[in-house]
Amino acid sequence: MRVISGEARGRSLKAVKGNQTRPTTDKVKESIFNMIGPYFDGGMVLDLYSGSGGLGIEALSRGMEFAVFIDRSKQAFDVIQENIHLCRYESKSEIYRNDVSKAIFLLAKQERQFNLIFMDPPYADQQIKKDIQALIKGNLFKYDSLIVIEHETSISLPDSFEGHLNLWKRKEYHGKTAVSIYVFESGKEKLSE
Repeated sequence: MRVISGEARGRSLKAVKGNQTRPTTDKVKESIFNMIGPYFDGGMVLDLYSGSGGLGIEALSRGMEFAVFIDRSKQAFDVIQENIHLCRYESKSEIYRNDVSKAIFLLAKQERQFNLIFMDPPYADQQIKKDIQALIKGNLFKYDSLIVIEHETSISLPDSFEGHLNLWKRKEYHGKTAVSIYVFESGKEKLSE
């Protein structure tokens, strides 16, 4: 696992040991950033169910100015901290060891908003719809912000959440993994694959 592009390009990242997390493969990660960027001119990123922090770190490397990482696992928290240190992103990052639902509530109380949100929950623990509704209720999206959700292909997500978050792109990988990208209150037309 490595940083694919940007200022930290080629830097190796540590993975969380065991099978409690499922890191995004470099191929899927590169595909995601080709769809949404691939580079950014500032902005805030929220990496939920962070695991090793690979998606948030990739976003920082490609130009996002600040990232918030959330994972409830102590082991994941330690690995994210180590990976942020390896990439020298300590001043551009906050890491919280917390349940995603509680973290969303706390970020909403702080009136935080994000341009890009990654959500990569464990396949066995799908709470996507509940988490998205909490993000909308908590007003954590900036106008035109994107949410990138990695999920099993068997999970059926709607084309729209509460009329505010609309499906922009969806792609499947290797028959099991899908990535759905939503845009918040955007006038963007859905792009063809």
